[in-house]
Amino acid sequence: MKYITFVVPCYNSQDYMRRCIDSLLEGGEDVEIIIVDDGSTDDTGAIADYYEAMYHTIVKAVHKKNGGHGSGVNTGLKLASGIYFKVVDSDDWLDKKSYQELLNQVREFCIARKTPDLLVTNYVYDHLNQGTAHVMQYKNVFPVEEICSWNQIGRFYPSQYLIMHALIFRTAVLRESGVNLPEHTFYVDNIFAYQPLPYVKQIYYMDLDLYHYYIGREDQSVNERVLMSRIDQQLKVTDIVSGCVNLDEVKEEYPKLAQYMCRNISIMMAISSIHLLLINTKEAYGKRREMWERVKGRDKSLYYKLKYTTLSGLTYLPGKLGGALTIRGYRAARKIYQFQ
Repeated sequence: MKYITFVVPCYNSQDYMRRCIDSLLEGGEDVEIIIVDDGSTDDTGAIADYYEAMYHTIVKAVHKKNGGHGSGVNTGLKLASGIYFKVVDSDDWLDKKSYQELLNQVREFCIARKTPDLLVTNYVYDHLNQGTAHVMQYKNVFPVEEICSWNQIGRFYPSQYLIMHALIFRTAVLRESGVNLPEHTFYVDNIFAYQPLPYVKQIYYMDLDLYHYYIGREDQSVNERVLMSRIDQQLKVTDIVSGCVNLDEVKEEYPKLAQYMCRNISIMMAISSIHLLLINTKEAYGKRREMWERVKGRDKSLYYKLKYTTLSGLTYLPGKLGGALTIRGYRAARKIYQFQ
């Protein structure tokens, strides 16, 4: 039995994927590592085959036509045999000590047949080129090493939200949620970290700095210049997230989760608004207006909540002065939290 399936979507990752895979191999026979070569044109596929040949009981290499990060995740989820499922990007890695602690706990859960639907750990923004790191943790949100429900969580800080790097879902929960990420689209991790949440009944948080999220490559999707060039994909994902779950239904059972999910939409709306402001063209301003109008047309209650009670409303201030204030606030937050 495999306790955790790790899926590593790879596209032209030859220069850094070994660090990622080597860190995952520390799990030994208790884990499954699925390397998805997404139509790479460099030596990514050969490296994946090498690892499969060397560790054939642990590693599976999958070669497919290019479909983007979401397609790689979808492929991994279809093939996964582990009790739990985690995506690790090919330029990221896991901390060895924290990984072993996590695996020991998962092993105990599985042996006892008491498997929470979602495991949450810390992640680290790792600026290797600058020699700095910033840890994102959740001690204020979840009780440490206690199984809880959404009705028992605390409040998220403004800088805190659940992203793919912090989450380890039970595989069956992901499949039940029906999450299926669009192909040839960046930023789909936002869908992965959002749509399955109402299907989660039990959460277990470990205060471990497990996942190292590498920040600094020029071609990285969170690079401001790159994000601006892919703004249409960001808008597409924002639309999917804002419409894929009925928050009124969630609120009936898990009011705190519904509040968090509304906040998550707000953050995505804010990011999209800010980068459209940075593009600073008539077309970009039109897209920002259209993004808000789509939400209004789909759910007026959500629209007014987002506009008047959440962060995203502050990024939709009228006029040039409103736009300038929004950009100033964004620059200050980026400097403090080093999220880019």
